[in-house]
Amino acid sequence: MVNLAPGAGLLERKDRELAAILEISRVLTASFDLEENLGAVMRVLSGGLEMQRGCVFLRDPSSAEVRIVAAHGLTREEVLRGKYRIGEGIVGRVMESGKAMFIPNIGEEPKFLNKTGSRPDKNGISFICEPIRFKGEMLGVITTDRIYSASSGGVDDDIRVLQIVSSLIAQFVKLWESYRKVEEERQNLKMELLQRYSLPNIIGESEKFQSVLKAIMKVAGTDTTVLLLGESGTGKELIAHTTHYQSPRGKGPFVAVNCAALPENLLEVELFGQEKGAFTGADRRRIGRFEAANGGTLFLDEIGELPLQLQAKLLRVLEEKTFERVGSSRSIRADVRIIAATNRNLEEEVKKGAFRADLYWRLNVVSIVLPPLRERQKDIPLLVDYYLEKFNRTYGKNVRAGTETLKCMIKYSWPGNIRELANTIERLVIMAEKDTLDPEDLPYNFRAEEPAAQRRLPSETDFPLGAEVKNLERQRIIKALKENNFIQQKTAFALGITPRKLAYRIKKYDIDLAAIK
Repeated sequence: MVNLAPGAGLLERKDRELAAILEISRVLTASFDLEENLGAVMRVLSGGLEMQRGCVFLRDPSSAEVRIVAAHGLTREEVLRGKYRIGEGIVGRVMESGKAMFIPNIGEEPKFLNKTGSRPDKNGISFICEPIRFKGEMLGVITTDRIYSASSGGVDDDIRVLQIVSSLIAQFVKLWESYRKVEEERQNLKMELLQRYSLPNIIGESEKFQSVLKAIMKVAGTDTTVLLLGESGTGKELIAHTTHYQSPRGKGPFVAVNCAALPENLLEVELFGQEKGAFTGADRRRIGRFEAANGGTLFLDEIGELPLQLQAKLLRVLEEKTFERVGSSRSIRADVRIIAATNRNLEEEVKKGAFRADLYWRLNVVSIVLPPLRERQKDIPLLVDYYLEKFNRTYGKNVRAGTETLKCMIKYSWPGNIRELANTIERLVIMAEKDTLDPEDLPYNFRAEEPAAQRRLPSETDFPLGAEVKNLERQRIIKALKENNFIQQKTAFALGITPRKLAYRIKKYDIDLAAIK
């Protein structure tokens, strides 16, 4: 072993080692580019350890070999030749044993194969091969060529530094493997979403629904705001997803928020986020949906339920593209496309003063009206087949709808639209005791509902006055429940009664919430 020069030379050597290790720590955390980062490590070692050549070999899972993934002092052709089987040569032996090796003179070592051909004259060159190991798992090796002199440090110093560097590389490689796995899963999920929300996968052949698809094709390639209108359960969120994934923003996030599902004080935080200490209980900073959707699409479902105070803030975001977190005065830019949806008549809401006219016109750049299922009778058999196949696969059954059953489904008005159809099919598949569904298997509301042409309006003499009042009150409660997404607190407010009284009337009139959803 050659000893280091005393005094200043030793301190200088230690300083270079420390600087090299710190720089390697920095480059390994700069990105998840495997070859670029490991190549930077070898360049740092070249400057810090004065090595002539250096390589990082990693195990190739597809071939059970180790190959060079980063090198210093080798040509591209030499790197491509750097492959070893486990147990072959010095590199292969270190991979097999997990123990470092030092060769004082590779010219005198027959096991040194020089497969890269990068050393035409091997005499006088020392070689260090250090394993790259993580929790007992051999990932690869790091090698260096050195020509030692009285002023260039000793083998023990180099081995100590390489042990530290190999440990840092091992941690980086494991992080890179985890990152690559997550990235592959993310890309696969994106491909699934792109396929799922592609236009050919949306079911509907009726003229009204085809006009919806044509509108989507026109607006998807733009960044314009879209307002989706239609009854509850007509598939507005599906259309919003499809518009996003068929747009240039399809690679960005799709973030949805239901404006009717949260109280006003929580909805503002949900949309815009909060700063730590903004109010009692705000113990940390929280980003809102606008920040989460940056570079993508924000879907505002049930926009008609947005409180007037928040409508003003939303209008500002749409016009100025900036917002502030709750408890902060710092403006944040919002690169977000807005798709809004509602089952309310916003023009009527504007007239009543429940919705801001300026926000309505700002949202209503392109409006797409989704037809109710009763106006898409041609699509009902297609949807029935789709959901039967889906739920048969889920529950391991082989249920089919008989001809008369399908006729009943086509005649039915589907007040809950596609959501009701999906729930009905799922229930039928679960409860089916045979492979073919008959009309008597359908829920009672199918058999109770008469075709519109045969339906007779009740006359004043059909019911006593008390029964007529009760029937009217029952129908009004059911209507209000549907309009308020079955949220009883909001329904009670709309009816002008307390939630306790509403619960009493639901029980009194025997309203089956599950059946009317």
